[in-house]
Amino acid sequence: MAVVNGPKASEVVATTLQATLVDLIDLSLAGKQAHWNVHGPHFRSVHLELDEIIDDVRLWSDTVAERLAQLSVSPDGRAKTVAESSKVEDIGPGQIGADKVVALFAERINAVSQRIKDVLDDLEEDLVTQDDLIAIAKGLDMHAWFLRSQAN
Repeated sequence: MAVVNGPKASEVVATTLQATLVDLIDLSLAGKQAHWNVHGPHFRSVHLELDEIIDDVRLWSDTVAERLAQLSVSPDGRAKTVAESSKVEDIGPGQIGADKVVALFAERINAVSQRIKDVLDDLEEDLVTQDDLIAIAKGLDMHAWFLRSQAN
């Protein structure tokens, strides 16, 4: 049986997908940190909403990693790689009030979504990857909107 070679990623596509992967992994970790440390009024609703967001972000990180693999690029989601290359701003240690969690997480989600949208034009050579990232940015925008809608 002959082995069929699959599509290959350009440097731009591979770099964009890898950067998105580490941001999404870090965003999910920040979400768990906030989930475990949220307190105060609206604790329960924010605690549960973070789980919904984290579930989506983890699914999207898997989509990105699998797209890298489809394009013959080894995805790198190791802790060291994420720590060294993620652009997601740290939320800090300790307890965080629910209102602050909402604001902090909406900002971080917006930032990841914007980084994705900023490179979409560079992906016109690979419309499948572009489409995947558009869907992810759309989902991130929806979660940011939900968070912003409950802020004071």
